[in-house]
Amino acid sequence: MKVLFLGLNYAPEEIGIGLYSGDMTREWVRAGYEVEAIVGVPFYPGWSVLPGFRKRGWTRAVEHGVAITRCPLYVPAQPTGPKRILHYISFLIASLMPMLRSILSGKPDLVFTVAPSLIAAPVAWLAARLCGARCWLHVQDFETEAAFATGLLGRRGLAGRIAPWFERKVLGLFDQVSTISPQMRLRLVAKGVPDQRATELRNWADIAAVRPLGRPSRYRHEWGIGTPHVALYSGNIANKQGIDLVLDAARLLRRRQDLTFVVCGEGPNRAELERAAAGLDNIQFHDLQPRDRLSELLGLASVHLMPQIAQAADLVLPSKLTNMLASGRPIVATAQPDTGLATEIEGCGVIVSPGCATCFSGAIERVLDDEAAATMLGRFARTRAEERWARAPILDHLAVRMKEILR
Repeated sequence: MKVLFLGLNYAPEEIGIGLYSGDMTREWVRAGYEVEAIVGVPFYPGWSVLPGFRKRGWTRAVEHGVAITRCPLYVPAQPTGPKRILHYISFLIASLMPMLRSILSGKPDLVFTVAPSLIAAPVAWLAARLCGARCWLHVQDFETEAAFATGLLGRRGLAGRIAPWFERKVLGLFDQVSTISPQMRLRLVAKGVPDQRATELRNWADIAAVRPLGRPSRYRHEWGIGTPHVALYSGNIANKQGIDLVLDAARLLRRRQDLTFVVCGEGPNRAELERAAAGLDNIQFHDLQPRDRLSELLGLASVHLMPQIAQAADLVLPSKLTNMLASGRPIVATAQPDTGLATEIEGCGVIVSPGCATCFSGAIERVLDDEAAATMLGRFARTRAEERWARAPILDHLAVRMKEILR
């Protein structure tokens, strides 16, 4: 099988979509497929092109057996709604010629693309139709609705009126459309994707690499953490995370001498968050850590924190959830009942109402003060990761479905 992959985010981005796209294409190579990837230069989550990738123009290389073309991008330091649209358009324009060159140099059997960016997805559809290949769109999040929910896009402006129409049209173009949770799959069908063409394709945890830590994390010494407990937020720091709630909880629990809050990650809202935390002596901020130390980092947590704004429920399923579960630690999250996030965490942590700082801080205290319950929740979390989020069965399911599509 020859697969042509188009995706804005790609390795060496170590969190989010780029991580999964890199894992997926490398798995295809291990399965014996011929794989070419047209991708953006790495910039996420800091919204700054990584050192070593700042050359102007297009670059080509072979990494782990994948023939990669990296496209130049406009990357705004502060990704407001209009700037983010320009960012996506820049990838559409930059990817068009490499995609056409690829299909002229050898016909792929399948063209596979990932949204975000939905704006660039028609390039993958066009390439597939020109060469007679099948085309597959994988939706990591419903970016149009998420932009409305977080205020990046207004519904009354021209872009706000065009975006839902554009989304429905693009979703209807592809032979197969997948997304990462049962609730999001149902949302695809509600948006007009025929049921037989809508597939669930979960993100995955690195079950082998992320394991429950049976000793104190080395980060305790490195970061000078002397309290018995750590409440850890690790991941992207952006609008839809509702991470202000972590600061609110730190303020409400400042009286506790046994607890340190740790925010580990990068993103467009981090500087503002650090300014807002000035004067709080029970919270630390740290940069994104290397992937090979992920188990050490997640094992630092007595409890993982997953705030999420109410409007983002079932529009995204945070990718960091998979490894949180694999670490065997309880989770305190904000979500409405019966949403995808609440369903995935049920039995592995505590769910409270979005935006309620008192509820959030109270749940953190309940977990910390009941060691037996916390241990049980952590064990269930690890089991949940092994049963639902292991990489091998998820990618095996994808391989089967790809072959079915080609038949």
